[in-house]
Amino acid sequence: MRLAIGTEKGGYLLDVGSGDVTGPVFPGWKVTAFGRTPGGDHLAGVGSNWFGAAIHRSPDFESWTQIEDGPSYGEEGELSEIWTFHTSGGTVLTGVAEAGLFRSADEGQTWAGVEGLNRHRTRAEWVPGGGGLCAHSILEGGESVWVGISAVGVFRSDDGGATWEPKNEGVPSPLTEPDAARPDVGYCVHSIAHDPAAPHRMWRQDHAGVFRSEDGADSWQRIETGLPAGFGFVMCRDHASGRLFTVPLHSDGNRVPVDGAFRAFVSRDDGDSWEIAGQGWSDSPDFTSVLRGAVASDGDGTVALGTTGGWVWVTEDAGDTWRSPPARFPRIGALTLL
Repeated sequence: MRLAIGTEKGGYLLDVGSGDVTGPVFPGWKVTAFGRTPGGDHLAGVGSNWFGAAIHRSPDFESWTQIEDGPSYGEEGELSEIWTFHTSGGTVLTGVAEAGLFRSADEGQTWAGVEGLNRHRTRAEWVPGGGGLCAHSILEGGESVWVGISAVGVFRSDDGGATWEPKNEGVPSPLTEPDAARPDVGYCVHSIAHDPAAPHRMWRQDHAGVFRSEDGADSWQRIETGLPAGFGFVMCRDHASGRLFTVPLHSDGNRVPVDGAFRAFVSRDDGDSWEIAGQGWSDSPDFTSVLRGAVASDGDGTVALGTTGGWVWVTEDAGDTWRSPPARFPRIGALTLL
């Protein structure tokens, strides 16, 4: 098994079995996202504080070519970060900084803005979270597409992206007083996942806690029984086993594992209850965390987590046992299984 690892200082390949590391690719650049074109080429989103963001493509993860006509706001402002890729059929979607969504129908060669979301009627009310305004999660199922935007909320389109509606009922807004009328936006969703076999069954790791929806995000219910804290950035589902994974952090104001015990937590019952995920975790204090893009799963029992301290944790049995290869990397922001 090989992992592509995106860090603050380039991208690396890790052979999990042998521990061998190759790289970096894009030395000196922040690698923020990985994806695939419909034809199978690799995509990498890279960024620089000086030069902005760009997308590169490779057939083999060794030789890379920058896509010249990448996502762009044109004269409206520079694009600073690529957050995620999502490929379905012949189309690739990418979510980017300043909460933009772009689509490519030609293997990533050219990109066009999804204006129904990028110019949404609520846009003037959107505010950034700690990582800025970011469209970081994209899911698709049936006729629906969902996008998670921090610190705005979840949006759903049922008409191919022409129109979008905010879907946050049941989630508290950290920007609104408890007795105030519920706004359409202002919900800092951190990550979303769903069941591909029943795509309207969804889970959400939010600034305000952990939630589940049974109706395609029309409504959400809190599901935190057994978790030491509700804050975090990970919501990952292993589809073969049906298990959910999250990595709880102490709180918004203290974004480290509770009591320095770094652990993933697992739910075997769709989120009704949670417990520490298996064995193999270090007993040494570890105050690192996992960012939203630093999670990868093949849907068939393998889940990988990359930490802000540069360690990688891997399970190949749906969370029963975990191990950490000896290699240590710069701060990890993106993972994908190859």
